[in-house]
This record gives sequence, structure tokens and C-alpha cells, in this order.
Amino acid sequence: MEGKNLVIVESPSKAKTIQKFLGDDFVVKSSMGHIRDLQENKLSVDIEHDFAPQYVIPADKKRIVSELKKAAQGASMVWLASDEDREGEAISWHLFETLGLKEENTKRIVFHEITRDTILNAVNNPRSIDMNLVNAQQARRVLDRLVGFELSPVLWRKIQPKLSAGRVQSVALKLVVEREKEIIAFMNKSFYKVEAVFHPEGLAKSVKVKATLDTRFQDIDEARQFLLDSVGARFTVCDVEKKEASRCPSAPFTTSTLQQEAARKLHFPVSVTMRIAQQLYERGLITYMRTDSTNLSGLAIATSREYITDNFGPEYSTTRQFKTHSKGAQEAHEAIRPTFIANTEIEGTAQEKKLYSLIWKRTVASQMADARVLNTTMKVASDRRSEKFGLQATQVLFDGFLKLYMEGTDDQDVADSETMLPDIGVGTLMEAQSIGADCKFTPAPPRYSEATLVKKLEELGIGRPSTYAPTIATLTTGRGYIIKGDKEGRKAEVRNLILENGSVKEVTRTETIGAERGKLLPQEIGMIVSDFLGSNFREIMDYDFTANVEKEFDQVAGGEKSWNSLISAFYTPFHKNVDEVLGNNSYNKVSRELGTDEDGTVYTAKFGKFGPYVQKGEGENAQFASLGRGQLIETITIEEARILFQLPRTVGDYQGIPVIATKGRFGPYIKHGEKNYSLPKGNDPVSVTLEQCIGIIEEGNSKTGTNSVIAEFTDADIQVISGRYGPYIKHAGSNYKLPPGTDAQALTEEACRQIIENSKPTEKGRRRYRKS
Repeated sequence: MEGKNLVIVESPSKAKTIQKFLGDDFVVKSSMGHIRDLQENKLSVDIEHDFAPQYVIPADKKRIVSELKKAAQGASMVWLASDEDREGEAISWHLFETLGLKEENTKRIVFHEITRDTILNAVNNPRSIDMNLVNAQQARRVLDRLVGFELSPVLWRKIQPKLSAGRVQSVALKLVVEREKEIIAFMNKSFYKVEAVFHPEGLAKSVKVKATLDTRFQDIDEARQFLLDSVGARFTVCDVEKKEASRCPSAPFTTSTLQQEAARKLHFPVSVTMRIAQQLYERGLITYMRTDSTNLSGLAIATSREYITDNFGPEYSTTRQFKTHSKGAQEAHEAIRPTFIANTEIEGTAQEKKLYSLIWKRTVASQMADARVLNTTMKVASDRRSEKFGLQATQVLFDGFLKLYMEGTDDQDVADSETMLPDIGVGTLMEAQSIGADCKFTPAPPRYSEATLVKKLEELGIGRPSTYAPTIATLTTGRGYIIKGDKEGRKAEVRNLILENGSVKEVTRTETIGAERGKLLPQEIGMIVSDFLGSNFREIMDYDFTANVEKEFDQVAGGEKSWNSLISAFYTPFHKNVDEVLGNNSYNKVSRELGTDEDGTVYTAKFGKFGPYVQKGEGENAQFASLGRGQLIETITIEEARILFQLPRTVGDYQGIPVIATKGRFGPYIKHGEKNYSLPKGNDPVSVTLEQCIGIIEEGNSKTGTNSVIAEFTDADIQVISGRYGPYIKHAGSNYKLPPGTDAQALTEEACRQIIENSKPTEKGRRRYRKS
């Protein structure tokens, strides 16, 4: 190491990639993210002395710091090459301070992609550490620490131990909770939607077009009358309108748009998208993945133009530079793009290939020509009624960028494919082959998915691209305030009508109302925490306040504002508010009476020390049952409450051992001796038969490698699972290995907690570095 150049980056894989470009005169080492931080279990902010942060070196980083110190002492020059954002700048500053580096032989270099030319250019153009960026990061870290450390104890005393609050986390939770309340308050109204299938006169019998009536009927009698009036009616095309239009490609990816699109098209959780993107960046395959800029370099634009011209033709090429609309974005940064456009494919895991392909297509498509489409609107009139049927179709005249890529949509009802209509003119007779009136219900506002929550946070200016993934992870796996899952919806029996061969027939069917898949569902504890914070800490929970703080961080980064004064202006009124709330004993727990049995027994949904539950009766004879996964105090019915008291239910005996059907945090399951078996979808633990249970048990025992639950501790979100490679613990979305010699059957909740606290989660596939 003596006399050589020492380059320090955050991750081992990044170090390995850069080492290839710099040669033998350079040694590249990794700091493994931050080497010091605020103490984990203390405030670590000196409020009396200008909010000075008190940093420590974590125990697991002391060896790394020691090795880096030794390497730095023997180096002729130290190059701090952490990422180019505020977090990266802070890492470089911490390295400078902790390693005792000297300005005369320390240089700061930054780059937005890991390629030979970019790295060498960075080495030839070093700079000093930008303390404005460092201070912006310190301001965020200190402010978030103050909020978390002062609010969390309030929640412990007022609601439940081990809860937490955070500046961005709590506002994101508020969005999800407010949407749930909108849905709870929403009244689904029924209406009748009329659709017809027509055959245009003069065309082949196989030609059929589907049209929708421009009027919704409020009840079945109105719909029936329309169908009766349509018997023997003459239908003709009364209007045809054709308009050409252009479609423009979407801008290259920013962090948030990549998160959204990967969720829509690849069904990746936000955290998975960021992990894979970081791997691609560290391998030198894409540019830096934390950015809110849509800017592309001149080289990227030129190479995209060359690829498009060579592979699709010059008519498909249109050079563009997109304007970044995100607040606080830096145009000097680039969008997320491939480092080399010529690399249409890469080596790697299936997930890496999919995400790279998405980034590549989006980048190249952004430099392609607009698509030209022909939008056709047609109206069909009846000689018996004033209402008209409408048809719409889109025909692609020139595909342009659509040849390569079409942006996904959050509306699952929107189809991407084009719809063709036959060439029909005004006055054409339309034979009604069938007309139907189906009972539908007005939809409630949709719940947030990870993608739509990220979109909303960005629209409101809350947080920054790098904060979205950890914020969602904290809410879903860290605190249990939200779960990601499906909402089954409720069933309603409806009467539909159909007109065929001159007569109206009535058909009864079941309609599902409010079913959703893969959405963020607030749990009762999340609802309570959000309501409590909203009532007592209005400023913290205000969307504008949270967004304005981000603007102030930007001002600190630009050297326009002192970070200490920003914290001081916030803390004094905030701390006073905390003291007032702690001194107020008027907060009441949530309670809702559900109804009474015929004998007068009262059912009440409440929230207690161990979470939400239902109480049956009063006094010494009262019975209690915990709410199931996805059940809320605000919406549970007395019928659902009665079912909770039927569980756990002994179904019968099998092999001399009782078979018990019940519900847990992870859904309904069967308990047979020491083994648990999940009930397949559609099976109700209240009504499942012994014969069905035996089939589930035998099927579970016959499958090799099938995960079965050995034990479950619902309140702690802990399961002991028998897996393909042996038993393990599952907690908060992570898996933990059992120490050698551990008897999985004998594990208690406390023993599981100790294993979790003293070990690290297992990782899927090869080991990966994640930026801290």
C-alpha cells in the first residue's frame, strides 16, 4: 500500500468494478456504507449546543475503520469516491473526519456511472468536500432523530409500547389511512350499465361491434323499460368522428418513476427495485439510481439516435431533452439509463435482466419519434329512444416509440392494445344481436399500491427518491402499521337483464364489490397511531409542512440557509407541543359497539394492550377474541365478531390427535398436534369439515420441501416454519436460521426473540451489499 493511491467507495462490488479501470497504482477499498452515525438507543443530539450531532463508530464498523486508517496512513493520496448525492457527500466527510485525513493529500471525486472514461475523468477533475451538501444531510438526520425520539415515547405512553413515529413515515401512513377512511365512508350506489352487440348491415355476419349506452339507469325498472323499447327498434349510425393524434414517449427514468413502472410491469416491491438497481449500478451497467432528473447526456442521446436509426430507420428517431419537473432536482445529474446503449442485454439474475431491459427500453424510446394514431368515435341512435350507444377505437397509423415501449398504467381497466372498427359511415343500419343491462356499483377510491403511494408522495413533495423504499418498508414490515395484501370485497346478489330474440330475460348473479389485489391496507394500530398524531401533532402531520422542510433542506444544500437555524426554528415549538400532549390525560382508546345478541349480550370492538379485539358481554363473564388479519374496529360487523368466538374450533380427531381450525396473523390454518397447515383459499375455518382437513394434512405431509408452520406467536409477528432445508424463524418479512442443535418444536416466543436479536436475516441468492 505504501505510496499508492487509496480510493474509498461504499460497497465491495463497486470497489471491484472501479479497481478494473484504475490499474496497479490504485487500491480500491470499501467502507461498507456509513462508518459512523448517531447512537442507536440515545438521542445523540446536543440540544444545548446548537443541536450538534454526537457521532459514534458502531461496533460492526470498528474493524473496517481500523483497516482504512492503516491503509490511509500509507497512501500517497486518498480519493473519497462515495456516491454523488447528499448521503454520499456525508459518507466522504465522515471518512475524512474519522480517519484523520489531511486536506493536502485527500481529494473528493464523484461520478454518475461506473465506466472507464467516467472514472478517469473524475480522477482528473477532483474537488473538495461540499459542506453544504453534508449539512443538508445532517439537517435531515438530526431533524428525523428529534422527531422520532420525542414522538415515539408519547406513543408508548398513550397507545402501546414499541411503537414509532417519523417525519416522512407518519405522513405516508396518514395518506394510506385517510384513503381507507374515504373507502369506509363511501356508499356504493347501484346502477345499470347497458351494452349492445351490433352487426353492421352489408358486412360479413362475423363482423360484430360492441357499444355502450351513454346513460346509466338508476334501477332495474328503468333498464327493463329501455330494453322493452328496443324490441323491434331501428338502430343506425348517426355520427362518426375521426381525429388524428400524436402520442409522445415518456421521459427517461427518475428514481420514483422507475419504482412505479417496475411495480406495474414487473410487480417488484419498491425495495426490490432499489436493491436490483444498486447492483446494476455497481456493476457499471446503469447510471446512478438515486436521481430526480430526467436529463440525458449528449453521448447517451447520440448513441441512442445511432441505435434507433440503424435498427428501426431514420424516421423513428427524434432527439429530445426532457425538462425535469421535480422540485429540487439537479439538471447536472442524469436520469437512470444504461451506461452503454449498445448493450441491449446483460448477464445476471432474472430480476436484473428484467429491470435492465425496462431501463434500456425506456431510455431508447425517449429518443424515438411520436406515434401517430387515429381516434374514431361512433354513435348509434335508436328510432324509439333518445339515448345513444357509443363506440370508441384507436388505430395506430405510425407506431414510432410504441414499436419498443409503452408506459404502464395504474388503471387496470385500460388496455394497451389498439381497437379496430370496420369502415362504417353515417346512416349504416346496425342489427342489434343482443342488448344487456348489468347491475354495477360505483367504485370507491382505490387503495394505494406501493407504486401509487410513491407517485403521491412525489406529487406532494414529501421525502426524496431515496427515502421512499425505506419508508414503505418501515410501515409494512418494521412496524406492522400497514400490510400489503388483497381485499376480497363483499358479495352482492344482483339481477341483470338481457334482450335476445325479442324478449327480455332476467338473470341472477353474484357481483363482487370492492375487491383489490396487492394494495397497502392499514391495520388497526396504524389507524390509531395516525389519528392520534393527526389530533395532537397537526404540524408534523401536515403535508405542506413536510414538503416545505424538503425545500429548506434544498436551501441548506445550496448554501442559502444554516442547518442549525432550521432545526432551532422547528424544535422549540415542537418540543413544547410534546410536553403538552404528555401532560394531557384525556386521550381515549378506540371503542365501537357492534350490536347485541337476541339474549341482550353486547359485542364491542376495542383496542387494548395487545392490539384490537372484540369483547362479548360485560363483567366477569366477558369473553375476548383478537381481530384477524385485515379486520378493523371501524368496519368489523357483529356477524364477523360472532365468528371470532367460534375459533379455535375442534373439527374432530385424526390418528387419535385433535384437529383444530383457527385463524392467525397469517390467515386461517389447521393445527394437528405440533404441526400447522394453512387453509387453502376458499376454505372457512368455521365450516371446514374433518374430511377436508384430513385431505389438507395428508397433502401437506406428502409434499417434500413444503413449508409448514411449527409454531406461531401472533402478537410478536413470529412464525417457526419447517422449510425445505430445515426449520427457521420468520419475522417481519425476514428469515432467521436456527442455531445448531436447536429443537424447533420446543421454541418459545422469548427464545425466538433472542435468536432474532442475536443474528442477522438470511439473504436470498448470493450475498448482496445494500447501502446504509
